[in-house]
Amino acid sequence: MRLPERSGDQVRIGVAITVPEPYGSVLQAARARFGDPWAEFIPPHITLLGPTVIDHGEIVAVDEHLAAIAARHAPFVVRLRGTGTFRPVSPVVFVQVTDGVPGCERLESSVRSGVLAQELRFRYHPHVTVAHEVPDDQLDAAFDGLADFDASFVVDSFHSYAHGDDGVWRPARDFSLTGSPADAGAITAT
Repeated sequence: MRLPERSGDQVRIGVAITVPEPYGSVLQAARARFGDPWAEFIPPHITLLGPTVIDHGEIVAVDEHLAAIAARHAPFVVRLRGTGTFRPVSPVVFVQVTDGVPGCERLESSVRSGVLAQELRFRYHPHVTVAHEVPDDQLDAAFDGLADFDASFVVDSFHSYAHGDDGVWRPARDFSLTGSPADAGAITAT
């Protein structure tokens, strides 16, 4: 996993939709079963902002930015179904987001603006990683082993995460989506 370097009082953060229970535990256990060394360090999630380094003094501005975004976006439904991969470009297998992609895209675009504006290396593709940087046979096992995975849930919040010195990503703050359906799309049935 590529992590941006930090120095001085800088902190490494990320922003994500956390996969709720019971699905989060199922996907985390699967990631461990497929031999992914990051399984115990990274909760199952849909990334909105990948690992980013900010100065400690910017935390308040980032939190204010994320709170304003949450106030503009309405809850929406996500469905996770089947698997996909970024191979051969990247050794990753993921569970696909099949419903709720537009909601994820709008949220991601809003998060990656203002104080968190940055260019992407690749086009945004919402997904939940279940195997990363493991041998091909383990990637194949993850791809096949979760091919029938199917879960739906309401996204009514997202989290900022802090990356600890121990390598664990921990939720730092929860941001509830409180916008109206006219603002960013309504909850829709799957």
